Amino acid sequence: MTDAATRAAEVLRDHRASIDRLDAILVFTLAERFKHTQAVGRLKAEHALPPSDPAREAEQIERLQDLARIADLDPEFARKFLNFVISEVIRHHETFQK
Repeated sequence: MTDAATRAAEVLRDHRASIDRLDAILVFTLAERFKHTQAVGRLKAEHALPPSDPAREAEQIERLQDLARIADLDPEFARKFLNFVISEVIRHHETFQK
């Protein structure tokens, strides 16, 4: 292997190690987020509140799109991601309503 190829392999390994650490952070962060949203779902069920809150969801989507722009992340990706998360949260909330 040439020096350039060896260096490229090292850089690639470093990037992949960073990606692996960030993936772990994402998973643990999502787990923590869902613990809170499940607590919200139980609270809503106890007080006969609807499982979804469209106004809050719209605010959150707008907020995350703004954060995405600041972070130089595609705001459309942030919107799609949050919509997926919101759909999971609502699904969890609906199970508490039963």
